Amino acid sequence: MREPILLTPGPLTTSLATKTAMLTDWGSWDSRFNQLTASVCHDLLAIAGGQGSHVCVPLQGSGTFAVEAAVANLVPRGGKLLVLAGGAYGRRMADIARYLGREHSLYTTADDTPPDAATLAMLLHDDPAITHVGLVHCETSTGMLNPLAELAAVVHAAGRRLIVDAMSSFGALPIDVAALHIDALVASSNKCLEGVPGMGFVIVNQASLAASRGNSHSLALDLAAQHDYLQTTGQWRFTPPTHVVAALRAALDQYLAEGGQPARLARYAANAAQLQRTLGEAGLALFLPPALQAPIILTFHAPAHPDYRFATFYQAVREQGFVLYPGKLTTQETFRVGCIGAIDQAEIGQACHVIISTLRQLGWLA
Repeated sequence: MREPILLTPGPLTTSLATKTAMLTDWGSWDSRFNQLTASVCHDLLAIAGGQGSHVCVPLQGSGTFAVEAAVANLVPRGGKLLVLAGGAYGRRMADIARYLGREHSLYTTADDTPPDAATLAMLLHDDPAITHVGLVHCETSTGMLNPLAELAAVVHAAGRRLIVDAMSSFGALPIDVAALHIDALVASSNKCLEGVPGMGFVIVNQASLAASRGNSHSLALDLAAQHDYLQTTGQWRFTPPTHVVAALRAALDQYLAEGGQPARLARYAANAAQLQRTLGEAGLALFLPPALQAPIILTFHAPAHPDYRFATFYQAVREQGFVLYPGKLTTQETFRVGCIGAIDQAEIGQACHVIISTLRQLGWLA
């Protein structure tokens, strides 16, 4: 039987070539694996536009591990983080700051409202204690695309430093860390790069990383120590996720062969447009206005039927080969459909048919 298609924001459906790359065992100190790590970091840095200004520091673990490492290392113990929280992942960054004992504040916006540049400028002006700003580029709890360039310009003009959680956007949406004066960009292997879970990474300004020594609360998440050890030995400090790195190398080879970021964005945008059009014609409404919707994951209002249950809907769709994502909103009943992964309009078309026919069979959609 065919593996299920993961219509999620990651883990996601990967190609056969990416899966096959995990069939080889690697010695973590072997020179060939060191070269593999170096090549992956080189390409990630190039995708981010950080050559000459930034370095790529890989970390074992999920993307949240890397977000915690970025906050812990770059926000000094006497600093203050302003988190732009418009969804679950912004709030998670604030939770990280709370666990770390870092002073922080929140600029909270509604699930369907992006942060405003003028309001951000006012908050920074009114609170000189703020040293860093944390932003989620694509808030996958809804699919909201936040105005990164506008907000980054405000942070830079105010003389503060910007940490960007680009987990669900990196590789698909254009980001130039040098041009935007981003202090650190955080992402992972299993999103728009179409690798598998297990490796996060931080694209971090070289000077800021050097200045961060001694800030980390954690031995394992010490970015400066990880980078120093990689530079000195070519090796990870602790056991690396060798198979994950090999899969990411294969995924990056495919990414570059496809045409890089513009081609990846074009494919995802076509997937998103087809989802929006086909499900919309069947009567399912997007939660966000199209202008605010990133082509990463789409949130749809659930059918307005008293018997609607996501678990029932999910299982019925899963049995037909597609995995959906539950809604992340607390005030409205929604479900989410991802546009990313090693899929194109053929799989999206099949998914739309299954979603619509299932809802009709259950009597929840006219």
